[in-house]
Amino acid sequence: MILGIGSDLANIDRIQGTIDRFGDRFKNRVFTETEQKKAESRKDVAGTYAKRWAAKEACSKALGTGLAMGISWKDMAVTNLRTGQPVMEVTGWARDRLAEMTPPDHDAIIHVTLTDDHPWAQAFVVIEARRREA
Repeated sequence: MILGIGSDLANIDRIQGTIDRFGDRFKNRVFTETEQKKAESRKDVAGTYAKRWAAKEACSKALGTGLAMGISWKDMAVTNLRTGQPVMEVTGWARDRLAEMTPPDHDAIIHVTLTDDHPWAQAFVVIEARRREA
């Protein structure tokens, strides 16, 4: 069963401008250390940050809260499987919200997809509840 859906579109040039203006202060406020290492290792640094920004926005929408209800940017983090597939991990308040919206005897799975085509970065998040096998 689908618990939540969220999408977001971020402008890569806007994210680059924010990085240029605020640098590490912005990065450390929004992105985990792992996310920063991934972005800084890529050719398109701003595009990588923009996709992760969009993923966090999309995840907060799928959680039904947006970013205004106590969720922290770092409570949502994008990592990648060895195959490159993005994975959303939640901690803190986001994890608590996910547990609250997940029915008993179900596991929540967060699906995320990212794409970009300069100057746009997009993320789509679907939160699924899957019944546990007995």
